Order: sequence, then C-alpha cells, then structure tokens
Amino acid sequence: MDEFSLIADADARGLAYLRGAAAQRVFPDAAALNALRRFEESFPTEGFSDAQTLALLDEIGSPATVVSNGPRYFGFVIGATLPAAAAAERLAVAWDQCASSFDGSPVAATIEKVAARWVLEALDLPRESAVGFGTSATACGLTCLATARRALLARAGWDFDNDGLSGAPEIRVVVSAAAHITVKKALRVLGFGMKRLIVAPVDEQGRIDAERLPALDARTILCLQAGEVNTGEFDPFVPLIERARAAGAWVHVDGAFGLWARASGLAALTHGVEGADSWTCDGHKWLNTPYDGAMAICRDGDAMAATMNSDAVYATASKDAQKNLMLEFSRRARGVAIWAALRTLGREGVAALVERHCRQARLLAQGLREAGYNVLNRVVLNQVLVRGDDDAQTIAIREAAQASGELWFGATVWEGRPAFRLSVSSWRTRDDDIADAIALMARLKRQ
Repeated sequence: MDEFSLIADADARGLAYLRGAAAQRVFPDAAALNALRRFEESFPTEGFSDAQTLALLDEIGSPATVVSNGPRYFGFVIGATLPAAAAAERLAVAWDQCASSFDGSPVAATIEKVAARWVLEALDLPRESAVGFGTSATACGLTCLATARRALLARAGWDFDNDGLSGAPEIRVVVSAAAHITVKKALRVLGFGMKRLIVAPVDEQGRIDAERLPALDARTILCLQAGEVNTGEFDPFVPLIERARAAGAWVHVDGAFGLWARASGLAALTHGVEGADSWTCDGHKWLNTPYDGAMAICRDGDAMAATMNSDAVYATASKDAQKNLMLEFSRRARGVAIWAALRTLGREGVAALVERHCRQARLLAQGLREAGYNVLNRVVLNQVLVRGDDDAQTIAIREAAQASGELWFGATVWEGRPAFRLSVSSWRTRDDDIADAIALMARLKRQ
C-alpha cells in the first residue's frame, strides 16, 4: 500500500469510528479489554506492513476506546472534538510543521498569533497579554508560575537566571484548600515543597473565604480558581485580587475550564478575574478542540518571554515566538485547532456552547434530585456533584452506571466522603442524552 492509499485508509477508518461512536459502549466491555493483549508483542525483527499495523490499531484499538468523542461521556470536563477543529488538526498533521517560530513555519506562526488575539478577546483578558499554546493546564501552569517566581525575585533585586535559587529570597505560595492537583504538581516540579504551601480555607462550595485569606506580601504568589473541579464554583476574585494588589503579590488563576464562562452569558461568575497577572485555560476541555491544546496567558508578556526564552545561535526568533513563550523548543502547531474552533464558532457560538452545557447541567441536576439523589452543589456551571443515600449506594450506583456502557462518569471525594461527578461539556450532547442519563440513573437508584 502506497503512502496516499494508507492515509486514505486511515481516514476511512476514522470516519467509520466517528459514525459508530454514538452507538458504541462509552467504556469498553471485557472482551474488548481482553483483546488488547494482541498489542503485547515482542519487538519485531522484521517489521510488519503499513496496512497490517493500521488494521491492528483500528480493529483491536478502536473497540477498546473510551468514547469521550461522543454524546454520553460525563466523566471529566472533556469536550468531543468539533469537526472544524478535527479537520484543521488533520491538515496540520499533513503539514508536519516545526511550529517554533516564523522561520520554522510562517503559516503556524501567523495563525497562532491570530488565535492568541482571539483567545484574549473571547475571554476578555488584558489585550497586551502574551498567549502560549501548550500541552495542558499543567504545563501551562508551570510556565505561568515559573514566570511569577522569576518576576517577584527580580522585583526583590535577585537575578534568578544567573544565581538560581540558592540563597534567593523565599517566594511564598498561597493556594486554595480546594486547589486542583495540576497546580500542586506544577508547584512541586518547580521546587515549592508541598509542606511549605500556605493553604487558604474555603467555604462549603470550595471557594476561598476572603475573610480568612492568609497574609500576602510582595514575595507571594496567590493561586485562585475559575471553576472548582467538583462544584464548578469561582473564587471571589474582586476582594482577593484587591488584597493581592495592595500587597504587591502575583495572582495566578487556574481557569482550565471555568474561564470559558467569561465568553458567555455567565461572565458575571468571573467578575474581577481580569485583574490577575496570569491565567491558564484549556482548549481541549470546553472549547472542544483535540487533546494537547491549552493556553498559558500572562499580562506581562516580556516577563513570560524572558522566563521561557530558548533562543540559540542557530535559531533566534521574536520574543513572542511560541518557543520563547512555552516549554517546548520543537513543537507542533497546536494553536491551529484552537483558531479553527474559534473561527467556526465565532463569539456567539462559543457563548451558545457554554450556555447550553450549563443549562443541560441544571436539567441533569433537577432530574437526579427528582430521582432521589442528593445533589451537593449549586450547579452554577457544568458540574453536577452527587451522592446516593449512603456511601455504599453511591459507590454501587457509580459502578453500575460505568458497567452499563450507556454513559460514563467518575468517582470523587467531597468533604471526606465518596461522591460522583457528572461534567457536561461535549458539543455532541443533546437534551435527549441528558434525559437518557436521568432515566438510567433513576432506574439504578430504584434497583
């Protein structure tokens, strides 16, 4: 099989998978999981044909997928890929660009600059901000937090680039008691010991209590949340950021999915967030772009570029080149899919997507309440946090729902007890899918 026939075969198999996704089990059954043993081969001495390799990948791999690119996946905030974003990704793969700078890919550099501008407009963040397209909120958070530390040390007269951390003034970090694990991971990788983090108390919905905010100073990074992972709630940005501003602290906002509320009629939930210094946001969550597409946004673009600069004698570029804003030197043009999604949806389409999912989450919560479940959050966004009558029933129902193959959602722990969380974030999810989910959950509750 020649190159073009092989790629055409892959396209045909991909289309067949998409056409059948709605009818496929959301989580694979035992037979599909057992078949994965076919991949446990010895490293071949003589390679297989291209066609044989592709056939194995599809015939054994496709049935063992979790159908997150479908309408009935509520496990995490994972949006199914929009057709325009998927098509743009397909073309970008064919281009095979090293999208580090204009010299590596004029088209990628141009499109990603436009995408960066549109992201700032959609999220209504300071237009002078730099936007780096990274792999995830974890990697983007690491970039923003590294920038924050370097900037605060520079204000204190310390040359981080040349003198490192040995003997440097200590930078304090204040995090929410409900901070997401990816923020903690980024801080840990950067060398902020977990025992040295200062934890801000939260209220019953997981929001930082502004009255109990620990003391801040000019050597403090304050980490806030736009969209708590269980409740979907937002920290009270106005009083918290005012306190930080007065103290000279740096404010970073983890807005992996919740920041998209700012692009919709729910923007009031994010009031004041624009006063922060840096933000992270995912495309592969609520914007419904392919995975491996997130954004690090920093008000002080020069500080971000100085922190992440990777110019070499053989490869120099402008300070806003993506290789000088993010971790990767060699990188794919992940901003192309974000550009395609924003161009195809437009401002009104982004707002409609977010608002529809929030409305569907409220429908889901109401239906579960009527079925006898305890809905634990106010459902201000797209997250529905749920328990059964007791811990044993909560676990049993979650396991039965997962085993059904009709939908999938995952476990969580809230206030020390088991719960489960349903996230509504796929463009494929219709009201009928919500109704079906409610009917299944009601049946499981009765049983």
